[in-house]
Amino acid sequence: MPPRLAVLASVLGAGALLLAGCANPSTGSATDDPTKPVTLKFWHGWSEKNEVKAIDASIARFEKLHPNIKVKTTGNVTDATLNQALRAGGDDAPDVASSFTTNNVGQYCSSGMWADLDPFMKKTGLDKNKVFPKTLLDYTSYDGDQCALPLLADAYGMYYNKDAFREAGISRPPRTMSELKRDAVKLTKRTKNGGYERVGFMPNFRLYQNSPDRLFAQWGPTYFDKDGKARLAKGSAAKDFFATTRDLVRSQGGYGPLEKFRTSFGDEMSSQNAFLTGKLAMHMDGEWRGLFMKGAKFKWGTAPLPVPDDQPETYGRGYLTGTVIGIGHSSKHQNAAWELVKFLTADTDQVVSFANAIHNVPSTKAALASPKLDPDPTFRAFLDIAQNRYSTALPASINGGQYVVSLQDFSYGVEEGKEPDLDKGLRELDKEIDADNLQAQN
Repeated sequence: MPPRLAVLASVLGAGALLLAGCANPSTGSATDDPTKPVTLKFWHGWSEKNEVKAIDASIARFEKLHPNIKVKTTGNVTDATLNQALRAGGDDAPDVASSFTTNNVGQYCSSGMWADLDPFMKKTGLDKNKVFPKTLLDYTSYDGDQCALPLLADAYGMYYNKDAFREAGISRPPRTMSELKRDAVKLTKRTKNGGYERVGFMPNFRLYQNSPDRLFAQWGPTYFDKDGKARLAKGSAAKDFFATTRDLVRSQGGYGPLEKFRTSFGDEMSSQNAFLTGKLAMHMDGEWRGLFMKGAKFKWGTAPLPVPDDQPETYGRGYLTGTVIGIGHSSKHQNAAWELVKFLTADTDQVVSFANAIHNVPSTKAALASPKLDPDPTFRAFLDIAQNRYSTALPASINGGQYVVSLQDFSYGVEEGKEPDLDKGLRELDKEIDADNLQAQN
């Protein structure tokens, strides 16, 4: 799937729709006969030509196995549109829905907008703990409610320019943050007028996929304590993270010059992508980026992102997210809908075929181990990241990941030098996050 640059306003708008009025949670007592003729409505967010082709092929395989069930698909659906339809319910609402925004799972589950899938799994003998990796189950559930399942995943790692590495005398990708800084400095090339020809590693948070939570995952942060209270100001993870990013900025010329260079970059999804054009020697991105690297004029490779110097044993970890899928609470065909959800998420051959088609990480244990997976070593690196026991996903929240937006806004201030007292700033950030969560609960 393409990078999920879900516009924050759209995500928050979708959350407001959910919180404005909750549905009656499904009890899992669906009575429809999934062997009878029925037409299901399936809404999804894919829009790229190759993605739509892949999902249509998946539906065709399902309909061949279930000739009594026809599936009417609607693509390029935003979360705001999806949630408005589910909230309204009725015959026009989708029976099955998928979303790229894992941050909204907490709302899907707590509002009852998406049906609890545990009764369907129990009824059909699907053991979710044997089928799906734990981290993926974590981001598809909230407060014990498994209202979604993973439908392919994304893992974040490093893309690096092998030619630039060879030119700089660097033999392998950095594994620790101190090595990242050292290599980034060696790989940065300035112009005669003081500008940049190339930056070793752009740390600025507004670059493409550089949302701070993704690089922060390398520290294995704990966002909330056992009581659900924000704890970014506690412990050393957040302070070490910001100290590292500040150091990366300073060592490569400072925030102003780097930001000026960043604004000269081409669109992420175009042939003018900064890594593809050689303006970045190292770059954080997801596994799908490999599909867009055809035509690169240099040799490139992939590797896990570096980890903090005091956590070398965690090297290989990364940030995980992905597409989620569930059943609409108002669907009158929930048993038939479950057959579709089960096929798309748990059928090994289907998951492998879909993953290969759109260059995403498969989301079941069996599919991850399948010999039918794309053998490209640059893709395999992300499969290893997805299976690393230290890899993490963002915890679900009741308000659609508002805490991630708060962290992002705070991070912009840090890199711009507007947060001189980091301890005080983090304490205030925790208070803001707690206040937002409390408001969402009332």
